Amino acid sequence: MILTFIGTAGSGKTTLSGAFGRYLEESGYSVGYVNLDTGVEDLPYPPDVDVRDDVTAWEIMEEGYGPNGAIVESYDRLLQKVDAYVSGITKLAEEMDYVIIDTPGQMETFLFHEFGVRLMEGLPSPLTVYLFSPDILKRPADFCFSRFFSLMVDLRIGTTTAPALSKIDTVENLDRYRRFLDDIDYLTSRLKLEPSTQGLLAYRMCSSLPELAPPTRVLYLSAVTGEGFDELETLAYEHYCTCGDLT
Repeated sequence: MILTFIGTAGSGKTTLSGAFGRYLEESGYSVGYVNLDTGVEDLPYPPDVDVRDDVTAWEIMEEGYGPNGAIVESYDRLLQKVDAYVSGITKLAEEMDYVIIDTPGQMETFLFHEFGVRLMEGLPSPLTVYLFSPDILKRPADFCFSRFFSLMVDLRIGTTTAPALSKIDTVENLDRYRRFLDDIDYLTSRLKLEPSTQGLLAYRMCSSLPELAPPTRVLYLSAVTGEGFDELETLAYEHYCTCGDLT
């Protein structure tokens, strides 16, 4: 099973990759780890495949690039070896029960670069988990954005994508978040009351979400407490099992 974590900077991808991997190992599974972040310095897991073996953003910055330019340039250079990475990750997946792929801290580097798209297109049935943190969910429209962005990830890289609220150990009233994220009808009814142009746009978008999005449930995860790890394991199994779905 190939499991890919994607999310904005600070959403907890790398920490969660290490924590969920340890959870699986403690459950008796063999786990392989893939690091695709050329700019990361320390990792909470031992990577079996690591793009830093070929190039790092830090090395490119020594050539005179700025931080953002160095990261983009690093993936320009990695693109020449994307087929080798597909082969390496696929072979690792044949040897391990799970392969966890940790993507770059800057999500756009992976989603908007050909390296990320071609890599994911070449892998056998990866499951993507789109992570978003509670601190970006302030208004009803924010919840609509998060649900829709998960669909955009699915569209961009062509993988089944499950939305996941991360860092739930920092949330005081998780039921409020669940109500907005789990019940699209409730979210849509709240958006209908928003008087702004933004609210109207979010209302129209969320009204179409049940028709556009494949059925899947939202995950609620904490790398600190391990909450939701059993649900994530179940979801991964359902993704690879012909008898299951992600509802």
